[in-house]
Amino acid sequence: MSNAVKRMLATVAVVCMSTGTAFAAHPLITDDTGTQGKGKFQLEVNGEYGDDSETVFGVKAAEKGGSLESVFSAGITDTIDFVLAVPYEWSRVKENGIVASDEDGIGDVTLELKWRFFEKNGFSLAFKPSVGLPSGNVDKGLGTGKVGYGATLIASHEFDPFAVHLNLGYSHTRFKLQEDRDANRADIWHASVAGMAEVMEGLQLVTNVGLETNPDKTSDTPPVFFIGGAIYSLTDYLDLDLGVKVGLTKPETDWALLAGVAWRF
Repeated sequence: MSNAVKRMLATVAVVCMSTGTAFAAHPLITDDTGTQGKGKFQLEVNGEYGDDSETVFGVKAAEKGGSLESVFSAGITDTIDFVLAVPYEWSRVKENGIVASDEDGIGDVTLELKWRFFEKNGFSLAFKPSVGLPSGNVDKGLGTGKVGYGATLIASHEFDPFAVHLNLGYSHTRFKLQEDRDANRADIWHASVAGMAEVMEGLQLVTNVGLETNPDKTSDTPPVFFIGGAIYSLTDYLDLDLGVKVGLTKPETDWALLAGVAWRF
């Protein structure tokens, strides 16, 4: 029973991480259609620390964990970016107050291409396919053990000083372990919307709400989240961000602190 709870919590965390759009303007999860531009680059380091608790199969499980993700974006053309994300994850699970799992390590690496294929009068559309590589240790719950894939359709509308972004995404997760295949859905849909407002020079306030398919086969309740935060541009090339994410339904992580830095060059 203890191993089942530990495995399910770890796998749900991996699936939720892989279906999110980690390459948005942090702390947002919803991505925008913006690209770096030909020959330009961006390096982001984004951190998250969260707390979640629930009762599974009669066992009260509490998880504290987080991630530190490095994201490198390169402008192939003015409208196409190549993106590489490498996450380092850690998680500590207690069951009825007793430590059941304490793991950390590199998670599954993600490769993406973002193509902005339409733009007119402040409105733009982009398509972003992705591939997840099985670099995380599946026995520790840090990866799925097989290559996965997905795609996201992105819409953005900018009308100074505001911007609105909408995402509709799909991912297919392949699991190496039979117990993970039995417990988790392979096909995940994600929908989210974000708003941004420049309240003073260099400072943007951001909000984000979204939901996705519950990866747990025993529940049809979707994880729903809300994010509030800010992005401050120290220079034209350096951004700092801070945010808080809260779960609006039980399957979502109860709360998480988000922080990051982005350097463009």
